[in-house]
Amino acid sequence: MADFEVPHPREVFELEGHDATEAAFEATRARGRLHHAWLLTGQEGLGKATFAYRAARRLLGAPHDPAYGVLGVDPGHPVSRQVAARSHPDLLVIERIGEDGKVRKVIPVDEARRLSEFFSKSPASAPHRVAIVDAADDLNLNAANALLKTLEEPPPKGVLLMVSHSPGRLLATIRSRCRRLAFQPLPLKETARFVRTRAEVTDEASLRLASMAQGAPGRALALAAAQAITLDDAARAILADLPQLDEGLALSLADKFRGGEGQTQFNLLFERLAERVHDQTAGWAGQGARGLSGPLDRWAQAWETLQRLPREVEALNLDRADALFTALTELRQAAKA
Repeated sequence: MADFEVPHPREVFELEGHDATEAAFEATRARGRLHHAWLLTGQEGLGKATFAYRAARRLLGAPHDPAYGVLGVDPGHPVSRQVAARSHPDLLVIERIGEDGKVRKVIPVDEARRLSEFFSKSPASAPHRVAIVDAADDLNLNAANALLKTLEEPPPKGVLLMVSHSPGRLLATIRSRCRRLAFQPLPLKETARFVRTRAEVTDEASLRLASMAQGAPGRALALAAAQAITLDDAARAILADLPQLDEGLALSLADKFRGGEGQTQFNLLFERLAERVHDQTAGWAGQGARGLSGPLDRWAQAWETLQRLPREVEALNLDRADALFTALTELRQAAKA
């Protein structure tokens, strides 16, 4: 992994590329016509959670500091320090990270039920009570229904900010009760510049990371921290050698999958392999051609395996190395067909 950490959104005080979105929210707040629930949509890594914390600081009473943008506040203000320390009495954050610091597979119903009790109380020291759900996509069905009850009875002086990477997965009744703010990807050059100013990467690497992240700066920075360039190079080498297999490379990759960070490395390698297989087969299909050595349907099957295995490995606690060799075997068969 890289020698830097991606900061949590509560620790970030700047947001690039979303001035218009912030201005729309601020105008509503300034007019006193603030909706009680906001759905922040767009692909992961665009800054939706960062926006949520920026909006929360303003709603909790921190004065505007134009040096930090439309919704910017001074990082040294007491509200900022309380939010960073997770100690503000009028802010509730619902996320997959439990009190023990471990990341849960979903947000359970007990977490969502905290919203009702939280919003039943008047603000302790701020103009509003604010809750952030990051991300609403992680709510299990019972948790989603519990959240819906809060939306059906809008709390006075309460504002709910919900991050969603895939709003189509949410209950329609939840979407219909929220005002939506859509976040758009940044141009690749701006995303690359964002990465270069925060990580020691070359111009070429920053552009590759920006492209992998599809213009999502936070995602690009996370990819840099996870050494995505190295894994992308490995994916390219694996596909270039097919139907041969460099067993030494495969074994070295499998070794990366050990320990707590192994799942991230595993998922990322499969993501890079899947994207490269997709791009290659799309190119062959566009040319009316078969794959390098086999028909497109075999490559499509291999792509589906690359998409499916990471989910199964995580859900069923399967061996990551075994899953890698299963995928590599299917790729070799596609190349031989």
